Amino acid sequence: MVTKAGSIALIVFCQVSGMTLWFSATAAASAMVAAGDLSGQQAALLTGAVQLGFVAGTLGSALLGLADRLDPRRLFAISTLIGAIANLLLLLVGFDSATTVVLRFITGAALAGVYPVGMKMAAAWTECSVGLMIGTVVGALTLGSSLPYLFNSISGLEWHTTIIASSSCAVVGALAILSTEIGPRLQIAPRFRAAEALGALRRRPMLLANAGYLGHMWELYAMWAWIGVFLKWSIGQTDAAMARHTDILTFIVIASGAVGCVIAGLLADRIGRTVVTTAAMVISGSCATVIGFSPSAGSVVVMAIAIVWGISIVADSAQFSATVAELAEPHLIGTMLTLQTCAGFLLTFLTIQAMPVVIQMLGWRYAFIVLAMGPAFGVLAMLRLRKQPESLRLAGGRR
Repeated sequence: MVTKAGSIALIVFCQVSGMTLWFSATAAASAMVAAGDLSGQQAALLTGAVQLGFVAGTLGSALLGLADRLDPRRLFAISTLIGAIANLLLLLVGFDSATTVVLRFITGAALAGVYPVGMKMAAAWTECSVGLMIGTVVGALTLGSSLPYLFNSISGLEWHTTIIASSSCAVVGALAILSTEIGPRLQIAPRFRAAEALGALRRRPMLLANAGYLGHMWELYAMWAWIGVFLKWSIGQTDAAMARHTDILTFIVIASGAVGCVIAGLLADRIGRTVVTTAAMVISGSCATVIGFSPSAGSVVVMAIAIVWGISIVADSAQFSATVAELAEPHLIGTMLTLQTCAGFLLTFLTIQAMPVVIQMLGWRYAFIVLAMGPAFGVLAMLRLRKQPESLRLAGGRR
């Protein structure tokens, strides 16, 4: 029998393994974009297809109440295996066909049974320190999302290695999740009540929590999808040798967010969710505003701002999920988390697809400023949530 600590460790490990599928094609395609074999718009479409697939998957899961009705271990395992198979099929079809987009869509839909389900499984193990627990799981997601860039840096231009490595990690995660135990706070809903879920979603505190999350998501995945291309452009102006290692630099920037998730989780459980989410969005929005002007200061300054951005941009992510988990009724937590991620990732599709147009119109110096609008909106939402009486349910009354 696996202990509590062992189950939590396995959940985190499996989340890292499963989420390598998210940016596997994006990381592999970045080298092809650099070589001129794939356009930036085509690369954006591959990432966008994952986002839309995830939206479709989470919407379907929410409508059927899957996250609250099924054994989360089996849902996680089956979803991860489907994603791994779709990812492996890229070896047969390559990156320049309509089938590629369909396979990335399927991968995204499958991950709807991984990301929110993993958060629910983690939340079921704790009555306090919910922020730290979910922060650790989202940190695992962040690390998993960054690993394809590490695989790509090791394999160079050989994209097949990146795809095989990420799919292999996912298969291992799918098998390992079956060994975990279910936490004592997990409740299985006997029947999904759509009216009840929609009523919970319309409550003002829940609306404000989701508004803050949408502001955060406006920025997050567009930054993750385009920071590698930006680093190659910006560092290439002053340090051609360093620019040849863009994949490993991108891995460092995105992976640094895992540290931010854990630290934010610790702080949020002690000083409050709205405080930590507001601070994180102020920092990340500031980085988005100034990073385009940093290349003239040299590659060290560019990387310093990028790493601070990487840490802060995802640090608040888990706290929005923890907020929803604390505001929702126990038997609706899975559905509320699924609906939250559904709306957020639908928004990310729009920002990712818009970035090539924004870059062309404004240039890299001003392009990321557009992303700073999201955190500004999110800050306002969280400050309003702090004034709601229901916010006393957050972080043991610390708001």
